[in-house]
Amino acid sequence: MNEFWDRISAVSPDPPVWIVQVAALAALVIVVLPQTWRIARNVVTIAHEGAHLFVALITGRQLMGLRLHSDTSGVAISKGKPTGLGVIAMTFAGYVGPSLLGLGAALVLGTQHAVAVLWIGVISIALMLLMIRNIYGLLSLVTVGAALFVVSWWGTGEQQVAAAYFITFFLLIAGPRPVLELQKSRSAGRARDSDADQLARLTFLPGIVWVGLFLLVTVGSLALGAWRILVPVQ
Repeated sequence: MNEFWDRISAVSPDPPVWIVQVAALAALVIVVLPQTWRIARNVVTIAHEGAHLFVALITGRQLMGLRLHSDTSGVAISKGKPTGLGVIAMTFAGYVGPSLLGLGAALVLGTQHAVAVLWIGVISIALMLLMIRNIYGLLSLVTVGAALFVVSWWGTGEQQVAAAYFITFFLLIAGPRPVLELQKSRSAGRARDSDADQLARLTFLPGIVWVGLFLLVTVGSLALGAWRILVPVQ
């Protein structure tokens, strides 16, 4: 147990500027290119549904299960009151979850605990495995979790730091794209039961306002997280 805690709490040296730049560029390329985005979007879906589950848990709802699908959609199932602040917070959390997770990771990196970023991911995936209810979702979680664990346990210090920066940049840069895709689908009439439209039915605000709030949080997290990471290494 002591060895495990020592690994999580290990202090990482500030990386060379080029490692931060390469991590940011690699994340940007993966998000922008359609070929890589189709695969990487599965990671965003994991963070999206994980955010739903986390907020459902802290607002007192009963967690029932999680499904991840090959089209990069997913569903987090919980049981509780169908209306109220709890279900509103849970529904809102999905689209902003990856960005807020990225912002949190950026803050952790600022304390020189890059390895902790990786272990937070490993532990989160392990907890989500308890909720998964389909084979594709199981394979997705095991693949991502195993990759994080391998780097966390056997990677060199430099590899761990590079991976932590890449993951953080990926979550920050990727966050706004699903929001833009959501509005595109809504405009085409293909997302009538989206999180934004569910929030519209739960509140007095129309769906487009909720999409705007999603975008405000995700872009704001990107700006703040990038500033937190990049300013100290310049």
